[in-house]
Amino acid sequence: MSIIRKVRAVERIYDGLSKEIEAFQQASQIHCLAGCGKCCNKADIEASPLEFLPLAFHWFLNHEAEVKLQVLQQNSTSICSLYTSSIENLTKGSCEQYVYRGLICRLFGYAAAKDKLGELRLITCKIIKEQQVDHYTKAVELLKKRGEVPIFSDYYKKLLQIDFYWGNQVLPVNKAIEKALEIVLNYYAYRPFPKFKKAS
Repeated sequence: MSIIRKVRAVERIYDGLSKEIEAFQQASQIHCLAGCGKCCNKADIEASPLEFLPLAFHWFLNHEAEVKLQVLQQNSTSICSLYTSSIENLTKGSCEQYVYRGLICRLFGYAAAKDKLGELRLITCKIIKEQQVDHYTKAVELLKKRGEVPIFSDYYKKLLQIDFYWGNQVLPVNKAIEKALEIVLNYYAYRPFPKFKKAS
């Protein structure tokens, strides 16, 4: 499968997830606080390169891939390189590439995973649990009723169907982005530049 087809396949998964999350948000009313970036400001976020293939391809189309790769290779921090925090408060900030964020970024806060007993548990932050108690309770009830709640494992299985190898590599987030760039650059090293309108 070509890089373009893989990118489009990942984007289709993300489009489907967005609709499922939107339905879940409407049903539960849980939401991230505006300007909160506490979950992004963690040093242990992991992802697969496949999650960031659309981002790497976007940078490639815009002739930024090699520069971005150099920046990532020189980056020594474990915090996601896409996260820009406020100088006054590191937990306030935003994603520089929100449209192209990874699957883990999309799922966290609005998806469930199975616990040791096989029961679904909402994977969300302490802020939502403590500051949106009624909404969080409603979300938990939706899980019990098997309502429309995105499931982590379901979406990672969909990624694996696109590319088992790169979908199964779990790396620190910056390394995952770096590897995604390398995949795209290596693919086009001896191929012509793709001929279609540049992504916005």
